Amino acid sequence: MAEPGQLPPPTTIDLIAPSRPFVLGPLDQISVEVYGLPEFSRTVQVDASGQIALPLVGSIQAAGKAPAQVAAEYAASLRRQYIRDPRVTVNLTDTVSQTVSVGGAVGAPGIYPVTARMTLLRAIARAEGVSEFGREKEVVVYRRVNNRDMAALYDLRAIRQGMYPDPEIYANDVIEIGESRGRRIFRDVITAAPLLSVPLIALLN
Repeated sequence: MAEPGQLPPPTTIDLIAPSRPFVLGPLDQISVEVYGLPEFSRTVQVDASGQIALPLVGSIQAAGKAPAQVAAEYAASLRRQYIRDPRVTVNLTDTVSQTVSVGGAVGAPGIYPVTARMTLLRAIARAEGVSEFGREKEVVVYRRVNNRDMAALYDLRAIRQGMYPDPEIYANDVIEIGESRGRRIFRDVITAAPLLSVPLIALLN
């Protein structure tokens, strides 16, 4: 049964496997910079086991941690090696684990990286927008929250008109425009409503 509301963000538990937004995962690439110590700065890739190899300290577990956590751990390890007041920054430069899928009636369906704050309109724009015959009132976002599958129906026209905020999109979300499953879930609303003035949420299991 669908009801008005906002699709909640995933919880910490939902971000564990595979890795989710702002959390590093295997095969992600990061830049590690130690201010004033270029010999300790480099770009590294998280290996398949979730580790990265860094100068002087060896391997550090990176998967499942935010870049800032990795930076703090590396700085602490350098201090133990008698490096005075190391200032470390870690930034995500390329991601394999943090992606969103955009499909259905868009110009370029596919999987796109989530490296910063992403909203529904931005995600669809990355996929070259709704196609000529796509219906902007049939946009469904699928998400897993607290080990439960949820779906939310959005109307892009209402978002552009300021009726409700452009919702945030998270890694592992699936966005579909005008696909048959979404029509089944929200059949009555899609048929009856000329303009969806509030998002609708449905629990799938």
